[in-house]
Amino acid sequence: MANHASKDPNPQQTVRSWGFSHVFTWSDSPNAYYPPHSHRGLTTHLILRGELTICYPQDKDPQKKTFGVGDRIDVDADKVHEVWIGVEGCTYVIGE
Repeated sequence: MANHASKDPNPQQTVRSWGFSHVFTWSDSPNAYYPPHSHRGLTTHLILRGELTICYPQDKDPQKKTFGVGDRIDVDADKVHEVWIGVEGCTYVIGE
């Protein structure tokens, strides 16, 4: 996958406009991995660069789904999920 970057001129403001008050940009190294975990509240992720794959291991039929630049991923409060970062790394705006 080519390393395309988001064309959104103010992605943090975009995420704030969705109703999130705690907003920040985060970057992960290539091939990073987050083992199964959850968050207390709803979180959103707006991908600016690279890609990530997410799975909900406690679902009846867990499946991995990959997201790329411009995609929004919402994770419900207390929803257990695990994440694999792509080979180019990934930068995204998180809203909590």
